[in-house]
Amino acid sequence: MSEPPVVIERAGPADAGELTTVQRAAYVAEAQLYGDPFLPPLVESVEQLRKVLETDAVVLKAVRDGRLVGAVRAQFSDHTCLVGRLVVVPDLQGRGIGRRLLAELEAEVAGRVDACVLFTGHLSESNLRLYRRLGYSETHRERVAAHLTLVHMRKPLVPAGTG
Repeated sequence: MSEPPVVIERAGPADAGELTTVQRAAYVAEAQLYGDPFLPPLVESVEQLRKVLETDAVVLKAVRDGRLVGAVRAQFSDHTCLVGRLVVVPDLQGRGIGRRLLAELEAEVAGRVDACVLFTGHLSESNLRLYRRLGYSETHRERVAAHLTLVHMRKPLVPAGTG
């Protein structure tokens, strides 16, 4: 029997509670990796996330058989898309859901921005591998704590009307 398909669609304020749950589940491994239970995605409240969903941010969710299984968000700064909080529920990681979310996000913002930028922790090897495979290149590293260096990455997008 085949697995149910994953559908990628826009998230709205009504999704805030479920998105918070998925985000926390996905970031537990990161918290353990860095020995830091106070990573921003773990302490963001439902209300804070609801406010993000009410702005002009783009938040996409992955839904499989009625279950929210992943999400990604984008905010904008001039002609740059700031990608954040790419999450997939732990039991479905490694199945291409994160790759699909990021590809859908890039397609949605293409023409509006010249590039996408993101960051991840220096020990997050699977994240770094995924981003490199998808065309992101490291731009710089930023040490933010004794235990954490952020790896900043960038991917140019084809400008509107030139693809």
